[in-house]
Amino acid sequence: MAGSALLDVRDLSVSFATEGGVVRAVDGVDFELAPGEVLAIVGESGCGKSATALTLLGLSRGPNATIGGTAGFAGIDLLAAGEEEMRRIRGDRIAMVFQDPMTSFNPVHRIGRQLVEQIRAHREVSAAEARARAVELLDAVGIPDPEARAASYPHELSGGMRQRAMIAMALSLEPDLLIADEPTTALDVTIQAQIIELLRELNRERGLAILLITHDIGVVAEIADRVAVMYAGEIVERGAIDEVFYDPQHPYTWGLLGSVTRIDRPRPPRLPQIAGAPPSLVDPPSGCRFRSRCPHAFERCPRHPGLDPRLAESVDHVDRCWLPPEEKRRRRQVGGIIALEGGEETR
Repeated sequence: MAGSALLDVRDLSVSFATEGGVVRAVDGVDFELAPGEVLAIVGESGCGKSATALTLLGLSRGPNATIGGTAGFAGIDLLAAGEEEMRRIRGDRIAMVFQDPMTSFNPVHRIGRQLVEQIRAHREVSAAEARARAVELLDAVGIPDPEARAASYPHELSGGMRQRAMIAMALSLEPDLLIADEPTTALDVTIQAQIIELLRELNRERGLAILLITHDIGVVAEIADRVAVMYAGEIVERGAIDEVFYDPQHPYTWGLLGSVTRIDRPRPPRLPQIAGAPPSLVDPPSGCRFRSRCPHAFERCPRHPGLDPRLAESVDHVDRCWLPPEEKRRRRQVGGIIALEGGEETR
């Protein structure tokens, strides 16, 4: 895919010097994203999802940060680009929907003014033209009475409306790539469904490439074409959505899928959980980083597994588990891990 990729990330590493030591937030991450594709990066809090996204936009740079690897975007290495070049790219060719729209908007300025500022920072248009565009965008993302909402302060909008306004700002310059960091966090399920449908429409109608950052497996299933599962700063499994959901290869992915409540099954006495806690990224364990929590660990696990297609059954479906694919499938079934194989559910 790299030849046709809009975004091609190779060996991305991000570390931060802290009083407690050097935190290796992202360690050797690779992925590609094609035009019109939706790639979801999923994992628990602290695994490096947001650090990856912020680094692509140059927002994690600082005196205590060390960044390595490459991130090719339309012929530009985002990691090597200077601040002036990144300012031209951010908001214009790459836009981001931040995790918390309440804290992402300036609370002392009206919504319309903030959209106008975004537009005029990149386009030579009058204030009147920019405001008309802002109102048009608010209407396009489904905000009722957009004229009035443009004159509102962020705190006067509901959570769902603030999230829609954040999406309107991100789309104001018709970017090639949209990074959506937890776009449905803290929203009720009805608003979540509306935001997911809005993103799906934007992807379908505009051919917008979307990098979706989330911990919500249900959101991934609704919208993504491919998924990358992150754990402790690394991608531990990556593949097409059907491959990862129907035939998950890494035990951590099994845990994520098994923790989702199924309404088509009898209610369990308690939800399954992954034992233990994530490792410290100041001193991550050698070998497989999941092995201290994995019930399937064996003698090869102290050796660090690469993201290798030979460990799975598809060249495009890769993971970091030493178990052979047939043994993984057997253990999933014996252990009661919910998966889908050949269209039939097994436990």
